[in-house]
Amino acid sequence: MTKAASGPAVARVEEAFARIAERDGDIRSFVATLQDSALSDAEASDQRRRDGCLHGPLDGVAFAVKDNLAVAGLPTWSGTRAFDTPAARDATVVARMRAAGMVLIGTLNMHEGALGATTDNPFWGRCMNPLKEGYTPGGSSGGSAAAIAADFVPVTLGTDTMGSVRIPAAYCGLWGLKPTRGRIPATGLTHLSWTLDTIGPLARDPATLADVLRIIEGPDPEDPMSAPKMLGPDLPDGISGLRLGVPDVASLAECEPAILSSFEEFLTALREAGAVVKPIHITGWDPGALRRAGLLISEVEGAEVIGARLDGPGFSDAFRAMLDYGRRAGSVRLARAYREVQRLSAAFDRAIDGLDGIILPTAPQRAFPHDAAVPPNQADFTALANAAGAPALTVPLTAPDAGLPAAAQIVGRRGGDHWLLALGGMIAALGPVRRDATEAERR
Repeated sequence: MTKAASGPAVARVEEAFARIAERDGDIRSFVATLQDSALSDAEASDQRRRDGCLHGPLDGVAFAVKDNLAVAGLPTWSGTRAFDTPAARDATVVARMRAAGMVLIGTLNMHEGALGATTDNPFWGRCMNPLKEGYTPGGSSGGSAAAIAADFVPVTLGTDTMGSVRIPAAYCGLWGLKPTRGRIPATGLTHLSWTLDTIGPLARDPATLADVLRIIEGPDPEDPMSAPKMLGPDLPDGISGLRLGVPDVASLAECEPAILSSFEEFLTALREAGAVVKPIHITGWDPGALRRAGLLISEVEGAEVIGARLDGPGFSDAFRAMLDYGRRAGSVRLARAYREVQRLSAAFDRAIDGLDGIILPTAPQRAFPHDAAVPPNQADFTALANAAGAPALTVPLTAPDAGLPAAAQIVGRRGGDHWLLALGGMIAALGPVRRDATEAERR
């Protein structure tokens, strides 16, 4: 097949693999690539384009998925070397994206077992942030963000247990959605925590996230935790008049100054656009305590998912030690952790009552060097949405020092995912929001 005979989908896939071959040896965002099947799927999309019967707005668009989502014929490594059996079929979300005509490029690097936020993986390599050499892209869906930031693919899927979609999106200057619990079926996901996990998309613009969400949402009879079709609030008519709550973030976590200043600029822009931005208090919310409760739940549930295989090969000593800690956790400590999550879920409901959304920074810091100490508070602002089962959208912001991007997140009401993404489209033009070419413009 020559480029002269190719349609746009094949041309984009060929360009993607050329960029991957040139750059990913340094970035290490991919675990496996699927060049033959991707080119075949792209040619099928180009034929549908010629026939005038595209399957939808993302037909022919390339994507890649985090390596804890099953892809038929490939092992679902989940950032380890333990799970070497090829998957018999695609995860439900992967199958739905392929059925919509999207072209799967491959699977993506992640923090080992999804239990961490740097994607410094001992088996698949230290994934690098394409925005700055030697820096982390975040985690645990670090490869999912790096692959977009490096311009390998325009759309990826990650998973979010306490911020693992939103933190990489923030560190790499992207938009990322953590959906309402149950909105996206988890069939084919190797869980870290079935209590807190969600699957979510990353992209350069909220409109693409909305297109992906419409493809992958909806119940799956094989996932009893997937919810019936959700009817959220009516889409916003504009920013003016929206009621948005803001906790006192500086008192809740130690934040990098650039995070606080960019966040204040974002709040000012929202007020100038007519939003009513008011201070709120989420009763009993200690971000560090909630994060530690979520970590214990993840360690306990992760150990249960892996079971006796944890004693075999294919895991790092550090990961095994964390899940061993979960195996040894007493029932009283675990009960307290579940109670903390339930208590904060109720507190969130009270706080958002009468509001359209709650605004927070995504993370207290920007991306940092892999060789630096890992901040313990990376997930302090993101864990709340997981505890509440609420949707949250990361909004990339331009930092005042013109350095690495900062980010805010808007947490909405349960079921309000499309409301959030519609709002994202409206706020994308505000001054502090980091501007990038949208996927539609790139096509």
